[in-house]
Order: sequence, then C-alpha cells, then structure tokens
Amino acid sequence: MYFKETQYGFEWGATEISRACSDDKKGWTLTQLFTPRYNHDTKHGPIEIYVTKTGKVRIYDKRGEWMPPKKGGK
Repeated sequence: MYFKETQYGFEWGATEISRACSDDKKGWTLTQLFTPRYNHDTKHGPIEIYVTKTGKVRIYDKRGEWMPPKKGGK
C-alpha cells in the first residue's frame, strides 16, 4: 500500500494525516484528515480531530461536530 511521509504528517493509501495546530499552554492538538471525499476541494472539507490534554476527542467537518450515536440506536 502507498505510504509517504510529508512535512507535517503522512499519506497512506487514500488518507492524508496532517498536524494543524496546538496550544502548549492548554495542551490541546488539532489534526486534519484528508481523503478524496474530505478535502479542501469538496463541500465537506477535511475532517478535523481535536484532542484535549485529558484525552477527550472531538471530530468536526464543515457541517459541524460529529456526535456519537445515541444509546439505544435511535
């Protein structure tokens, strides 16, 4: 499978992972995930993965935050 390191991350198959920004004082990081369907040229934009210093993960695209499914399946 195709793999290439980039200046700010790596490409692997149809996925590109890139570090975007961070805050040393508050301890959070923001990583961007690009695919053919989620990139700067599509309506969805890249997927942004925000991680706090305590390990909480929040995922966003241009439409807003991705929420986990509600318990019970509906």
